[in-house]
Amino acid sequence: MSTYNESAAPKVTTVRLQAMKDAGEKIACITSYDFTMSRLVDAAGADFILVGDSAANVMMGYDTTLPITLDDMITFAKGAVRGARRALVVVDMPFGYYQGMPDEAVRSAVRIMKETGAAAVKMEGGEEIRESIARVLAAGIPVCAHLGLTPQSVNKFGGYGVRAKGDAEADRLISDALMLQELGCFALVLEKIPAALASDLTRKLRIPTIGIGAGSETDGQILVVQDMLGMNEGFKPKFMRHFGQIGKAITEAVGTYVSEVKTVTFPSATEQY
Repeated sequence: MSTYNESAAPKVTTVRLQAMKDAGEKIACITSYDFTMSRLVDAAGADFILVGDSAANVMMGYDTTLPITLDDMITFAKGAVRGARRALVVVDMPFGYYQGMPDEAVRSAVRIMKETGAAAVKMEGGEEIRESIARVLAAGIPVCAHLGLTPQSVNKFGGYGVRAKGDAEADRLISDALMLQELGCFALVLEKIPAALASDLTRKLRIPTIGIGAGSETDGQILVVQDMLGMNEGFKPKFMRHFGQIGKAITEAVGTYVSEVKTVTFPSATEQY
C-alpha cells in the first residue's frame, strides 16, 4: 500500500529532480494529457507529468505522433497543468516546430510556457537540433532532452525498434547525451535502448535519466498512463507492465449503464426530481 502523503509533499521542480538523482531517489514519471487524469496521477504521487505528443496516438487516434500541432499540444497541456498540484509538468514540442528552425523553436516554446503554465518543454534529438535547444534554453525555458528511439523520427528509423544496439549508434548517443548535458538540459529521456547502455550513461551523466524500455538502472521511469492502466487493448511492448485493467472496467461499467437505460432500470425513482 502506498504511503504517499500529498499534503506533506513539496512541489517538484527541476532542482528537486536533480536532488532526487543526487540522493539516489528514483523518479516516477507518467505521461498524461488532461485535467482529470493529471489530477489523479498527481494525487498518487507522480513526480513528473509529461504532456506527450503521444496524445496524437492515444487521444486523437493517429498512427504516429507527426500530425499533432502546437495548438493541439497547448490545449492538452492546459488541462494537465491545472490538474497537477505537486508534479513537475513538461510539454512535448511537436514535430515541425523546432527542427532546423531555432527562431521557430523559441516562439513555440514561449507559447507553450505562456499559454499552459507548464514548467518545461521536451525536445527530441541531439546534435542535429543543438542550436534550437540552445536558443530555447537561452530564453530561460528549461528543456528535457530525449534520445534513443525518438518517435518523431519514425520515418527515418523505419519503425519503432530498439536503437543504439550497434557500437557506432551507441557512441553517437553517448556523445549527444553529454552535449545536451553541457548545453544545460535538466533531464534526459532514454527510450528503447539496451539496458546496459542506459545504465552506463546514467552513471556518466550528472543530470537525471528517465527510461522507457531502457532497463531498471535509469534515474526514473515513464509510461503512458492509459497504457499502464490497460486502456489500450493490444498494445503491450516488452517494456510495458499493466498495473491495472481499467479499460476492461470501463467497458463493463458502460455496458451495465447501456443495459439499464434500455431496460428502464436507470434512472430509478430515487434518481429523479
